[in-house]
Amino acid sequence: MAIFTGSGVALVTPMKENGAINFEKLEELVEYHVKNSTDAIIVCGTTGEASTITVKEHKETIKACIDFAKKRIPIIAGTGSNCTQSAIDMSMEAEKYGADGLLCVTPYYNKATQNGLIAHYTAIAKSVKLPIILYSVASRTGVNIAPQTVATLYKNVENIVAIKEASGNISQVAEIMNLTDGKIDLYSGNDDQIVPVLSLGGKGVISVLANVVPKETHDIVTYYLEGRTKESLQLQLKYLPLVKALFSEVNPIPVKKALNLMGMEVGSLRLPLTEMEATHVPKLEEELKKAGLLN
Repeated sequence: MAIFTGSGVALVTPMKENGAINFEKLEELVEYHVKNSTDAIIVCGTTGEASTITVKEHKETIKACIDFAKKRIPIIAGTGSNCTQSAIDMSMEAEKYGADGLLCVTPYYNKATQNGLIAHYTAIAKSVKLPIILYSVASRTGVNIAPQTVATLYKNVENIVAIKEASGNISQVAEIMNLTDGKIDLYSGNDDQIVPVLSLGGKGVISVLANVVPKETHDIVTYYLEGRTKESLQLQLKYLPLVKALFSEVNPIPVKKALNLMGMEVGSLRLPLTEMEATHVPKLEEELKKAGLLN
């Protein structure tokens, strides 16, 4: 059984004016997603600025999100690292707190070989019983999980059950599904490719877009899986301009700006991320207005 089917939000981490994590706002965001049909929450991923929060904050944020959710919605903890032991330590903590699954990004900067990736993920998986979602995003990490590597891990490690595929390469996605006999749980890691990934047997999306239009992102997946493919495609195409605006600068700069424009007060970013360039803001505002999110 899949950890979730539908739209999993790659949740932003709200900050206070002094830069500290805003746990009161985090609770509000969890409630917002529970009420607006989000199917799972991914905490402390790329969008959650995991790379600039401390180990203590990382643990506290995962635990708080789990506690706030009260088992009403699956919580998937981002526990990846470029250090295998650090990933193991964080994964074990998340399991202890009651996470429903783990999202583990490829080791960044080290640029491990494919054999290194197999060893890395196998070591993490052996340290916990939780189901694990591989996260392939070479544009950020500098290393791609080759389809054969995905298949090797899926077939030989019991609790490696899924992949968030953010390569943008649909041919690679198809090959992954071919080599795993269509059985690995596949999630789109790109909001502009939800329908194409679903067409290859995907279970859903791990989404930045869902931060601002949670119900509609859920509907893109639900309509498709219900056989209402035309309606699903219409929604996918409708929100492509908003998706483009949300990625006009590196994520999560635009999505935090969007949420602040919407009055959700999720605060600023941590350096080296900075506020959105003034030249990009008008287009983001325009697309938010078209989506009925701003007056």
